[in-house]
Amino acid sequence: MPLIEGITYAHEHTTIDLSSLKKTDDTNLNCFDETIEEYKELYTKGVRNIIDVTVMGMNRNPDYVKKVAELSGMNIIQSTGWYQDKFIPSFVDDHTIEEMAEVMIRDITIGIDGTDNRAELIGEIATSKNQMTDRECKVFKAAVIAHNQTGVPITTHTTLGTYGKEQIQFFKEHCVDLSKVVIGHVDLTGDTDYVLSLLSEGVYVEFDTVGKENYMPDEKRLEMLLAIEDAGYTDKVFLSMDITRKSNLKYKNGIGYSYLLDTFVPMILEGGVSEEFVEKMLVENPKQFHM
Repeated sequence: MPLIEGITYAHEHTTIDLSSLKKTDDTNLNCFDETIEEYKELYTKGVRNIIDVTVMGMNRNPDYVKKVAELSGMNIIQSTGWYQDKFIPSFVDDHTIEEMAEVMIRDITIGIDGTDNRAELIGEIATSKNQMTDRECKVFKAAVIAHNQTGVPITTHTTLGTYGKEQIQFFKEHCVDLSKVVIGHVDLTGDTDYVLSLLSEGVYVEFDTVGKENYMPDEKRLEMLLAIEDAGYTDKVFLSMDITRKSNLKYKNGIGYSYLLDTFVPMILEGGVSEEFVEKMLVENPKQFHM
């Protein structure tokens, strides 16, 4: 389904539970009422689409997401696939690549986990820091099969931005149309030349950890975006925040989802990024990708 006209947050998690590994309830994002309130606030600011990249192994909950969408008015795109190795369930060990692909195809064509909520995106499929493990490779191979059979685009997780070039090489070797691939978390590299080298291959990239200044200062994101605009790749970048913790939300005195629009966008406009580029990142580019 095409995106609704308006702003898109390209990489978020309406609900996600990473607490089994992180060992803190803060990483069990199950704040139903609070999320609805924040999505409603985003709606008043022109946001119409949330790309939800919560996949198997993250305690995916399609009906929860559907209810948040209904009660907030937000169009939420749901996803299929598996995440990074340390969150991959035993299902991946016990099933073939073809069987894994069938699960994703069923999520896309029939509905996720026996519901009628269809996935419209593959990913975030993931690689680990500076490597693709054997199990991650199985996921990527299954994702290629599902993509080829359904035409649904692919979004990836790179751990701290690493291994993006190798992800692209994998897709090239498996004859995937790179204009249907977005490489995630590239802003966390802080390396402008690296990001430009990814863009030169024809993929989309995401600056999707906006506001996570403990990982990378937003001033560095501004510097990288200025270079991307100067290099002419304004059609290939998305923005988002990748909120995964209760403490990120406003009710816990976190920065909240609206930080992207209320703080980051004014900062990059003040810093010299054009209004046209901002409009492309928030509206036009995600719409083009999800056509």
